[in-house]
Amino acid sequence: MRCKPGRTGLSDVREAGVVPQARPVAGPKDDEPACSIERSLQLLGDRWSLLVLREISGGKHRFGEIQSTLGVASNLLSARLKLLTEAGVLRTRTYQEAGSRHRQSYHLTQAGLDLQLVMAALQQWGDRHRPRPSGPSAARRRLSTGTRVRVGFVDEAGCEVPPADVTLRARPETTN
Repeated sequence: MRCKPGRTGLSDVREAGVVPQARPVAGPKDDEPACSIERSLQLLGDRWSLLVLREISGGKHRFGEIQSTLGVASNLLSARLKLLTEAGVLRTRTYQEAGSRHRQSYHLTQAGLDLQLVMAALQQWGDRHRPRPSGPSAARRRLSTGTRVRVGFVDEAGCEVPPADVTLRARPETTN
């Protein structure tokens, strides 16, 4: 089965480092929810976590930059940054401005970079189902060509699959 012209095969996507590899959750398994969505929401299910990640994805790495853009209380921002760092979504780097003490800046790990797809899907959904009269606030584009991109399902051959043709199974088949 071949994709429509212009579609990229999955092997090309893997080489580009876009397809995330599965990584087990650290810690005891018995008390972890079986559902991946529920486990993800334990970390990302509040408004501020995703907005913090949006700002860091957009190049704001310092506490003050993030806080002033979002207007979030400092104790709440501190708690979110600590949680996301401990969960391996963010990592810190130490920096020091002349005459000031050492501080931490926040940067996406691979897990954080992988969340850009989730945030793009939320943005795409919001643009379609909760549109602003003035239109979308941002458009995602491919770096190499400048063409617009959108989030969608892709099969193992790298072909796009319509959402109506996708099913969620409670227990995925295992492959040997």
